[in-house]
Amino acid sequence: MQALATMIKQRRDSIEQFTKGNRPELAAAEAAEIVVIEEFLPKALDEAGLSALVADAIAEVAASTGKAPTPKEMGTVIKAVQAKLQAAGLRAEGRVVSEIVKKQLAG
Repeated sequence: MQALATMIKQRRDSIEQFTKGNRPELAAAEAAEIVVIEEFLPKALDEAGLSALVADAIAEVAASTGKAPTPKEMGTVIKAVQAKLQAAGLRAEGRVVSEIVKKQLAG
């Protein structure tokens, strides 16, 4: 699954470069490849669902440590979120997960 996500990221980077280089036909070809690759990936979780999953992960971390996690423990929470995503057969962009965890830990 990670390899497929990497392939998509590479194609998005290529689209950006082709667009800057005024090569829309190559950008369109890369976009079409992304559509095909995404068929093989698990369903992406929307932001609302991801926010709920992050809240659950924070509650689990708090229950296991006996105190609410702080922003310094962001990595622990992100690992818990990733485990929940994998167990549910879902996926989410790491950047988005990080932003939501950071926002929820900040209060």
